[in-house]
Amino acid sequence: MDLTPERQSELEEPLSRPTSRSGSRFPYGRALPRWARRTLAAVVGLLLLPYALVLLYAVPFTHPVSTLMLADLALFRGYDRRWVGFDDIAPILVQSVMMSEDGRFCAHDGVDWPQMRGVMQNALDGEATRGASTIPMQTAKNLFLWNGRSFVRKALELPLALWADLVWSKRRMMETYLNVAEWGPGIYGIEAAARHHFGVSAAQLSRRQAALLAVALPNPITRVASRPGRGMQRLASIVERRARASGEYIRCLYE
Repeated sequence: MDLTPERQSELEEPLSRPTSRSGSRFPYGRALPRWARRTLAAVVGLLLLPYALVLLYAVPFTHPVSTLMLADLALFRGYDRRWVGFDDIAPILVQSVMMSEDGRFCAHDGVDWPQMRGVMQNALDGEATRGASTIPMQTAKNLFLWNGRSFVRKALELPLALWADLVWSKRRMMETYLNVAEWGPGIYGIEAAARHHFGVSAAQLSRRQAALLAVALPNPITRVASRPGRGMQRLASIVERRARASGEYIRCLYE
């Protein structure tokens, strides 16, 4: 059968893939709506932002702020935080905090995996779990996440702690933690805490004052370093004894 030139050219054209309304080719489904793409991009950006900030905060002259500080500002409550360098913090305070919060700080890579596995096993067995947060994990939580226990927060916290421990020196990690930790409503950082609770600078803290501040860290709202009860005094005595014997454990900070 003879074909007209027009009909013959139509048959010779290759079949084209279906296109979306926006002109893009999606042979296996529809394109995401623009609002969904923007929402996805915003979520990915928020997840990646802390990793970029960790790089920025590695610079010594940057003074990171925590999410709790930002919340206080947003609610017009204000806060007291006076950044102080690592060398201007009494070594006994550093020793006390390490032995109270993270005795393997110099040995792990941001996460204490043996302790973490023990906590997970206890949870699977239905037993009561103890805390397994390291100082890098607490620092990541303070800077980028929120308070309260949840698997979502922990899943975000672990890689951030590993990343921060990889990028920062141990001294920078401890310096940052001690300058963003909360020691009472609106009281952040060791300098503000030392002056608020004991009327001295962070460099002038005594052994007992350092132990009380370290013991207050897990719950600084109910554990007031300047007004300790019997239980807090007992814990402070334990931390004092551990701090005296901490020489080998803190070597990464004072070598």
